[in-house]
Amino acid sequence: MRGASLVAVAALLLTSCGGGGGGSTPTPTPTPTPAPTPTGLYEVPGAEALTEADVGRIIAQAVAEAQARALPANIAVVDRVGNVLAVFTMNGANQRLTVPRGPNGSTHDLQGLDAPAAVAGAIAKAITGAYLSSGGNAFSSRTASMIVQQHFPPSAAAVGLEGGPLFGVQFSQLPCSDLSQRFNGNVGAAGFIGPKRSPLGLSADPGGLPLYKNGVVVGGIGIMADGVYGFDPEVQDRDVDDEEAIALAAATGFTPPDSIRADRIPVDGTTLRYADVLASDLKSNPATAPAFTAINGTAGSLTSVRGYYDSSAGLVAGRAYGTEASGIRAAKAAEFANPDAFVLTDGAGANRYPLRAATDGGDVAQPLSRAESTAILEEAFAVMSRARAQIRRPLDSRAQVTISLVDTHGAVLGLVRSPDAPIFGTDVSLQKARTAAFFSSARAGTALQANPDARVGAFVQATRTFLADPSALTGKTAFSDRANGNLSRPFFPDGEVGRPAGPLSRPIAEFNPFSTGLQSALIQQNIRDHAAFVLGGPTDTPQRCTTMPDVAPGLNPLQNGIQIFPGSVPVYRGSQLVGGIGVSGDGIDQDDMISFLGLHNAGVRVGGIGNADPAIRADRIVVPVGGQGVRLRYVNCPFAPFLGSSEQNVCQGK
Repeated sequence: MRGASLVAVAALLLTSCGGGGGGSTPTPTPTPTPAPTPTGLYEVPGAEALTEADVGRIIAQAVAEAQARALPANIAVVDRVGNVLAVFTMNGANQRLTVPRGPNGSTHDLQGLDAPAAVAGAIAKAITGAYLSSGGNAFSSRTASMIVQQHFPPSAAAVGLEGGPLFGVQFSQLPCSDLSQRFNGNVGAAGFIGPKRSPLGLSADPGGLPLYKNGVVVGGIGIMADGVYGFDPEVQDRDVDDEEAIALAAATGFTPPDSIRADRIPVDGTTLRYADVLASDLKSNPATAPAFTAINGTAGSLTSVRGYYDSSAGLVAGRAYGTEASGIRAAKAAEFANPDAFVLTDGAGANRYPLRAATDGGDVAQPLSRAESTAILEEAFAVMSRARAQIRRPLDSRAQVTISLVDTHGAVLGLVRSPDAPIFGTDVSLQKARTAAFFSSARAGTALQANPDARVGAFVQATRTFLADPSALTGKTAFSDRANGNLSRPFFPDGEVGRPAGPLSRPIAEFNPFSTGLQSALIQQNIRDHAAFVLGGPTDTPQRCTTMPDVAPGLNPLQNGIQIFPGSVPVYRGSQLVGGIGVSGDGIDQDDMISFLGLHNAGVRVGGIGNADPAIRADRIVVPVGGQGVRLRYVNCPFAPFLGSSEQNVCQGK
C-alpha cells in the first residue's frame, strides 16, 4: 500500500487552540478583467499562465524520465482552475486504477475500486497539486496524504495522535458538485471557465505536483503509471516513488520557490512533506528531453478523456487566474464592497453567486435578508483580513480563504474569496456551510433515513445510540463542522487507539481514506457512475451530489457533499436556524475563527442574527466513553490570531 488517497488538501491545517498547441480554432476569449488598483491589503497574483509550448515541454520531460525508468506513464497537465490542457498516454502504459481495500479487506464506498481509469487518476493528482497550492504555499498529493489519515503524522510511531487536520478533504471537488464547472468540449472561452471538477476528488497518491511560473502557481502535473491509487501510511521513511520522480522531472523549470514548499511549513510541530524524490534521484536530464513533436505519435499520443479533454484540440494553453476567462476574478464595487474581494464568474461578466436574500421563506419565519447576507460575508472577510496565516510563507502573512453563506435549503447567498486563496477551499467552504446548516436542522435525521441507500440512514440510529439521545439530529443542537468531525473519526476521542469509532465513521478495521463513513457513503455512487461515464457509459452523474430527497424543487441541501473538518457554524435568528457559513483555505483554527467571529460581528452590526445560543451548541454534549465523559467541540480559535495585535481569547464569551 503505497501512497495516496483521493485527497486534496491544501492549506489548512495548523495549530492553535482557543475559544470557543492545439489544432482547433479557439473561440475568442473575453477581454481580461483589469487588475484592481493596489489599494487593498493583498497582492494580486501575476497574470501568468502555461502556454502550449510549456505544456509540451512538461510532457516531454515526463516521458524522458518514464522511459529512463522503463515505466510507461499516463500524464495529465492542468491549469490553476483545473482545466485539462493535455493528457498523454505512453505506449504500453498501465491503464488500471486500483484502490486499496480496508484493513480487514472491506470494500465499502470506493475501497477496492478497480477500473481502466488511470487517466482519471492522473487528472485528479494534477488538480490536487494545483488546487492545494497558492503564492504562499506549494502542496503536493504527498502533502495531501499526510493530512487526511486517522493519525497525524501518519506513522506507526504516531498511533494515538489525532487525525489529519484536513481529514475528509479528499471528498471535495467531486464530479457531482454543483459548484464545480464541467468541460463541455469547447476549447474556447465557454468551455474553460473554472474551477473545474475532479473525476475522483482530491488525491493523496504521490505523483501530483503544482506548477509555477515566476513564483505564481499556474497549474499541476499528475502521473499514473503503476496502477495503484492509494496513500502513504508511513512518513518516517523516504520513498523513491517512480510516479513522483516522473512528476518531478516534468515540473523542472516550473517549480515553486523553495521557501513556500510544504517541507518548509510545520503543522503542530511536524514539518509537512512535499516530495520524497530529489533531483539527484532522477534518471534522466530534463534539460536534454526531446521536443514534444519528437515524441508525439512515437512514444505515445494525446488521449481524449470524456468530460475533461478533447485530444483533437492538441496542446491547450492555460487560462491566467484572476481574469474573466478563468472563472475567478476581482469583484466589482457593486458586487462586494472591499477592494481585495474576488468572486466566481460565468466568463461573461456575471457573478455566479451574488449577494442575495434567502430562498427558504416557506420554512423560516424570517429568512436572511440581502443586507444580512452582506453583513455576514463582509464581517467574515474583515476578520480574515486581520488574521495571521497558518500555512502561508513568509511568516506573518495575512490569511487567505474562501467564505460561503447558505440558507437552510443549502442555496448559496454569496461567496467571496481573497485574491490568492487556494482553489480547493472554494468548493470546501460551500461544503462546510451546507454541512453546518443541514446537521443543525430539524430535517437532518429524516432526510438521511429517506436516502435510497439504507446504509446511509443507518448512520442516524448509530448517532442516536452513541449520544444516548433518541432525538438527535432533529434540530435541537447546533452542529459546527468541528463537532460533526468529532463524530466522523474512526476513534472517539479523536486518535485514541482502542476507543470506539464515532457514529458517522467506519470502524478502524474497515477504514481508510477511501471510506470515511457517512461522508463517503453519501457520494460513492456518484463517483462510480461518473467513472463509468468517463469510460464510455451513457450517463454522467448529475450536478448534484447525494440522492437524498429535495428540500425544495430541484434543490438538494447537500448538493456538493458534506465536509468533516473544521471551519463552519450554523447561523441563527434567536432560536431559529436560518443558514450556515463555511470558510476554508488557511488553517482549520483560522477557518473556525473567521466563520464564528465574522458571524458574531455581523450580528453586532445589524442585530437579530448571530451564533447559536451557547445552551444548544454541540459542545454541551458529553459522550460517555470508557467510564468518562468526552465533550464535543464547537469551535477552536487561535492564540493571538491577529497581525499587529496581542489580543487573546477572541472567541470567548461570544
